[in-house]
Amino acid sequence: MRTITTSELEAVMQDKSTVLLDVRTAQEYTGGHIKGARLFPLDRIHTYEGKKGSTIYLICHSGTRSKRAAKLLSQKGYDAISVKGGMMSWQGKIIGGKK
Repeated sequence: MRTITTSELEAVMQDKSTVLLDVRTAQEYTGGHIKGARLFPLDRIHTYEGKKGSTIYLICHSGTRSKRAAKLLSQKGYDAISVKGGMMSWQGKIIGGKK
């Protein structure tokens, strides 16, 4: 399973068409998330039906849930990449919450 660092993600997010799924809970997401990230909690990730030709980036709090989500989506035929360290490692701007 592929992973990237948060600084690599920051560069990728310059492309506004990047798909970033935040697999944390709604409460965690509301507490602060990356601009452009879409909430898609881990317990619902099996229902994800996006475009299979593009890469999907997954982020959570520390990287554990995003790894599980990436593995599951990869098994479904998606090009899924987990963000190492999750929001704990993110140094960029966030929306909501405080950082």
